Amino acid sequence: MKTSRGGIRFSFCILTFSFAVLAVGCAIPMVPYRAVYEDPVNYVRLERDETVLPEWPPSAHAHPTPMSVEDLTRILDGISVREHRIWLQTWLQGEAPLEPAFRPEELALVSRQIAAALAEAQPDERVTFYLSQPQTSVKRIITSGGLYLHGKELHFTLGNWQILYGIPTYGMIYDRRYPLRSTAAKGFDLFFDPNEAVVVQHHSFLDTLLANTRDELVIDLTKMNPGPIASLVQR
Repeated sequence: MKTSRGGIRFSFCILTFSFAVLAVGCAIPMVPYRAVYEDPVNYVRLERDETVLPEWPPSAHAHPTPMSVEDLTRILDGISVREHRIWLQTWLQGEAPLEPAFRPEELALVSRQIAAALAEAQPDERVTFYLSQPQTSVKRIITSGGLYLHGKELHFTLGNWQILYGIPTYGMIYDRRYPLRSTAAKGFDLFFDPNEAVVVQHHSFLDTLLANTRDELVIDLTKMNPGPIASLVQR
């Protein structure tokens, strides 16, 4: 059976169009952001927070907010992480040790850059951060998350903590685009020192069952020790 050259060309165009449509349909939506700091492996950004509603002013965040690097260092240095263990693991092994959320070099970087981000953040924006340590050309250890100020409370979420991330063979890179989303089961709980400054949150039964209740901290900055954050108390 003979096929005309025109028929082959038409079939090729249809196939090309189909692949193009498929590629567009599978494209990862890009989250709009404003870069505050970026190097080849780390960044601090400002992203639009969809939970802030223009028609409901109380939903707006307390930004922009001037905060010193020293104050940010004190806050972030008080955040620690513990491996999440079910009751049977705890009974057999005891509680896992607490570990700092940030390594010393990470703490120095994010404290300085988050202070700069909060100073220029708008009421409908949140600060996000991404820290990575390349292991190979396709693998890296990542820590990422975000925060915002609401009134005198700081809301801090850790999306990933020292997770080994491998770039998929098809090249879709999710970890840098979505710092608040986990790339694997979280498996950790967040803590803050002093514990008296932590605002107790209420969670659903499903969140409790899936161990999703301890990946966010709400910190009352007026209850910090040895003293509250002056710039927040005076507002």
